[in-house]
Amino acid sequence: MALGLLGIALGTASLRTGWTLPWVRRRVTRSRMHGLGVLLVSTTCVVQGLFYFHVLPSLTWEIRFFGANALMFSGMILVAAGQMMGPPRRTR
Repeated sequence: MALGLLGIALGTASLRTGWTLPWVRRRVTRSRMHGLGVLLVSTTCVVQGLFYFHVLPSLTWEIRFFGANALMFSGMILVAAGQMMGPPRRTR
């Protein structure tokens, strides 16, 4: 859950300001799309942790499994698309 919360902070920073981590910055061409993907993956991790520690009422395993996989997969697609699409970012 701690890494999920860190990912939420990084995704929010990428969405609002366009900032990414230094070792990812060279590959990311669309920082907002990358940030949205990181937010989806991180939110899935945090919600799964809340289900595990019984903070949220538990749903059936099918809903948790397919819902988490759908959000995680769509987040990974957005992260990959943020690195592949568009012109390369200009360096200063």
